[in-house]
Amino acid sequence: MKLFSLLKTIAVGIYNEAVDIFLTFKNGDWKTRLSFLVMGFGNIARGQVLRGILFLVFEIVFIGYMILAGGHWLSLITTLGKNGPSSVYDPILDVFTPVYNDNSFKILLYSVLTVFFIIAFLFTWRVNIKQNKIAQQILASGKKLKSSKDDLRSMVDDQFHKTLLALPLTGIIIFTVLPIFFMILVAFTNFDGSHNGYTNNLFTWVGLDNFNTMLSWTANSQGSVQSYSATFGEVLTWTLIWAFFATFTNYFLGMFVAMAINKKGIKLKKLWRTILVLTIAIPQFISLLYVSKMFAKNGIINGFLMNMGWIDQALPFWEEASWARVSVILINIWIGIPYLMLITTGILMNIPQDLYESARIDGANAWQQYRKITLPYMLFVTGPYLLTSFTGNMNNFNVIYLLTGGAPTNPAASSAAGSVGYTDLLVTWLFKITTGAEAAYNIASVIGILVFVAVAVISLVVYNVLPSIKNEEDFQ
Repeated sequence: MKLFSLLKTIAVGIYNEAVDIFLTFKNGDWKTRLSFLVMGFGNIARGQVLRGILFLVFEIVFIGYMILAGGHWLSLITTLGKNGPSSVYDPILDVFTPVYNDNSFKILLYSVLTVFFIIAFLFTWRVNIKQNKIAQQILASGKKLKSSKDDLRSMVDDQFHKTLLALPLTGIIIFTVLPIFFMILVAFTNFDGSHNGYTNNLFTWVGLDNFNTMLSWTANSQGSVQSYSATFGEVLTWTLIWAFFATFTNYFLGMFVAMAINKKGIKLKKLWRTILVLTIAIPQFISLLYVSKMFAKNGIINGFLMNMGWIDQALPFWEEASWARVSVILINIWIGIPYLMLITTGILMNIPQDLYESARIDGANAWQQYRKITLPYMLFVTGPYLLTSFTGNMNNFNVIYLLTGGAPTNPAASSAAGSVGYTDLLVTWLFKITTGAEAAYNIASVIGILVFVAVAVISLVVYNVLPSIKNEEDFQ
């Protein structure tokens, strides 16, 4: 129902905009109507010179770009290039020199940029029409229009928020939205190590073939049945298990540590907090690599245990799947507890002490006080944090890659999908796919889309049932 309501709202919005554009042209004067073709003309004719010139310059730049470059890139978007690399014989050097022609990567990238530029132009054109309509109405009512000086003054006054947001919004579009859109399109091509679009073979559109490869069974060269879908299922299962334990072990243990330090009678509270915060102060790149070497087969931990006579042979911390998975979860606790301790310390101090006093008078023990007062309060306040922490742990590249690099290797999964380890998360597997010999960017893009869908579904479902969202007014 919510999806239908959203689609209905979008459709109604588009219809209303179309009707407004039609009525603006129908009821507008000659200045407004001419602004449909020459952006900013109505503003200039009515004395808003600066605003009109900005609209006109943007239109000139857009037309020039489309003629000189944009049209060319869009004309190649259907094939992503026709002329691949070739070689030409050089009689002087007596060698064949490579000749590079079309570049599929550039064609796709610049086509996406052109589409975004067209969308920006249409939005600016609509703003131009709307402003001319408003200007005509203001003059018809006998009021005075804003001058260019007024426009400049408003940029640092009542419209200052738009001035501040202009640069960050542009950065988000260029460095976040555009790459995501590009990645989605790559999922429908055969862009990989053997089709890099320039130095060897051009890549082209393959429709849903990559999704079919990802979600169907295929036989590997050894004849055993294995597929990307089976590997994806295994890695996704471990990713969810990891995210669950990495989130909730840190959450509850961090809370218990904060409660223990906050308890009356505990001395040197600042010292204990400082010791824990040292884990945060040291960069993970250093600490995790060091811990990885400590727990290696010939590392300090195994050496110490063997020298003490407690074990006869080295413990397989990174060599066996079960050991490796448990080890990364335990080490992540060491990393995550200080963060949760800091977060929950402030929240615990804000819980009204009257609640605990009333509970003690009624005969509640420590466990009952925690279950009925502390935990509900904490979950209510930190519910959104738990959600973001869970989704963040699903994409926690640093801990897994720096500790194990995904090891130990899963032979069955690796046969069809490159090198895949038992501790690989979806994000580390994706990294391996794009940096390996095959460099399957197309499959990696499909994985990225599936990860996004999984995270989005989990986030939306959990967000809508969180007490922090549903009962916010009751809590206040």
